[in-house]
Amino acid sequence: MRIVKIVIKNFRGIKDGEILFPNHGVLVGDNNTGKSTILEAIDLALGPERMKHRPVIDEHDFYAGDYLVADNNIEISSEVIISDLSEEQETYFKDNLEWWNNSTNTLLTEPPAEETDSEHVSSALRVKFIGSYDTEEDDFIGDTFYCSPVKDDSTLTKFSTKDKRQCGFLILRTLRTGSRALSLERGSLLDIILDLREIKLKLWEDVLVQLRRLPIVANPELGISTILTGIQNALRNFVPSEWGTDPQLKVTDLTRENLRKNLNAFIATGATKANGDKHIAPFKKQGTGTVNTLVLSMLSMIAELKKNVIFAMEEPEIAIPPHTQKRIISTIRKQSAQALFTSHSPYVLEEFDPSEVIVLQNNNGVIRSVPASFPNTIKRKQFKEQFRKKYCEALLSKRVLIAEGRTEYDSIPVAARRLNELDPNKYSSLEALGISVIDAESDSQIEPIGKLLKSLGKTVYAIYDKQEEVQRLKIIAAIDVGFESSVKTFEKLVLEGVPASRLKTFALALVADGDWPNHITPTPNATSTDDEIKAGLEKYFGWSKGASGAANLLEGCALNEFPDFIKTTIEAIKTHTEPPQPTPEANPIEVLV
Repeated sequence: MRIVKIVIKNFRGIKDGEILFPNHGVLVGDNNTGKSTILEAIDLALGPERMKHRPVIDEHDFYAGDYLVADNNIEISSEVIISDLSEEQETYFKDNLEWWNNSTNTLLTEPPAEETDSEHVSSALRVKFIGSYDTEEDDFIGDTFYCSPVKDDSTLTKFSTKDKRQCGFLILRTLRTGSRALSLERGSLLDIILDLREIKLKLWEDVLVQLRRLPIVANPELGISTILTGIQNALRNFVPSEWGTDPQLKVTDLTRENLRKNLNAFIATGATKANGDKHIAPFKKQGTGTVNTLVLSMLSMIAELKKNVIFAMEEPEIAIPPHTQKRIISTIRKQSAQALFTSHSPYVLEEFDPSEVIVLQNNNGVIRSVPASFPNTIKRKQFKEQFRKKYCEALLSKRVLIAEGRTEYDSIPVAARRLNELDPNKYSSLEALGISVIDAESDSQIEPIGKLLKSLGKTVYAIYDKQEEVQRLKIIAAIDVGFESSVKTFEKLVLEGVPASRLKTFALALVADGDWPNHITPTPNATSTDDEIKAGLEKYFGWSKGASGAANLLEGCALNEFPDFIKTTIEAIKTHTEPPQPTPEANPIEVLV
C-alpha cells in the first residue's frame, strides 16, 4: 500500500498542485514552497483524527484567504490515490476500487478487463476531501468521499473514520506533536498504540473519584475552612437551608476528556535529588532531542503493530544528531509500507535514492514536483559519494552558484561577505541572497550540473575561467547567468587584480606566522621584488587549495584592492537576484498664472 498521487486545489499556499510519490520519498524545496502543506492535505483526506477538529478547516486554510469570491463559494479539495492495496484492503474496499498503471502513472478509465491483469496495473483507491464555507450556517464544513462510484444523483459516498483506519495513514508534526506523544489525548501516539493493542483503559472514573475525594482545606490552621463556613452562613440569609451547603475546595472538576489531556507521563532526567531519589519530570519537559527520539521509537512500535502503515513526518532531523537521523530514517523505511518526509538535512537526503527525492517548485501557488536525478556524465557511485558534499545544499536552495574549482568555491563566498561589509548598498553576501555554492571540480562539469539544477527549477549562476568558444556556448545554454574570467585560472586573476603592495603584505604575514611552506622557495622577505612575490604566491595558492589560501587573501582586502572581475560579478549577482526598484517619476508641478 502506498500513496501514488495527490491533487490539491486552493489549500493554504497551494492554488493548484499535482504530486506523484515514489515508494518512499522526501520532499525538499525552499521555505514556503508547500512541503508541509502537502502532508497536511494528505491528512485532510486520510487522517482518521482530522475530522474531530472543529471546524475541520477555517478561512486561513484557503489559498490567499479567499473562501468567497463574488458570492461564489471556493472549494478546498485534496484528492489522494492509494495503490498496491493488500488483499484485506481490496476485500474491504471492493465496491470502490479503481485501477492504477504504475508504468504511466495514470488512472485507468473504464479499461478492458484484460488490461487490469497487466503486471504494471494494480488496484487503487481514490478518495477526495472537499471543504468550503457554508453561507447559510456561517461556518466552514468539510468531509472526505470515495471518488468511485458516483451515485445516480451525482453525489459521492462518505469515506468514514472507520474506512480511513484501513489506510493506516499517520502524520507526525514533530514540533507540535512531540510534547503530547505520551499523553492519553485522542490521536496521540500512545493512544494509537493502545488502540492497536486493543487495550481499553478503565481508569477514568476511579481516578476522578479519587481526585474529588482528596481533602484540601480540612486543617483549620490554613484559614480557608473558616472563610468557607462564613460563606455558607451568609448564603442561609438568602436561600433555603438545603441550598448552598457545605462549600469546599476540590482538586478538580475534570471530565474524562479533560483528564485525557492532563495526565502526563514522567521519565527520569538523569539527575539525583539531595535525598538520593531519582528526579523525574514530565515527558514534554525533556530536551527536544530526547522527545523526538522517543517519539520516533514509538512510531517504530506502531509500524510493527499495524504492519501496513503510511508515515508522514515533518523534519525528523530537528535536535537529533546525524547518526541518529540516519538510523531513524532507515528503521522507519523498513517498518512501513511507505514513509514520506520533509527535510532540510543532508544526512536525511543521503538515505534516499535520487529518484526518491521530490524537488518542489511553487510558481504563484501552482506547485509541481521533479524527482532529483544526476548528470549522465557522473557515474552513479560517484554521485552517491559526493551527494552530501556537493548536491544536498543545492537541492535545498532556490539559487545555486557553480564554481569551476576549489579556489573559486572557497573564495567567492568570502569575497562577497567582505564586500558586503565594506559597501552593503552595492554588494551582498551569497547567504543573504539564498545562494548555495557547488564545486564543479572542472569546467567540463559545469554544463551537466547546470542542466541538472535548472531542470529542478533552480536559478543557476556560474563562475569559470576563460573558455574555448564551443565550451563557453554549452555552459551559457545550461545556466541562467555566467561570469567568464579573462584569464585561464582564478589564482592568476587574483594575483593580477590585487595590488602588489597587498600581495606583499599578505606573503610577509604568512612568513611571520610560520604558515609559509618550507618547500616553496625563495621565502618572501622585505627585499623581495613584486615579481618574486607573485611567483611565490602562485606556487602557494596551488599548494594551499584545500586550505583556502586565495580566500584568506581576499578576506583582508580593502574595497580598492579587490580584482574588478570579482567586484562586478558579485554586484551583478545581487542585481539579478534583487533587481533595483524603479524610482517613481515626480509628479509634474502645475503652474497657475
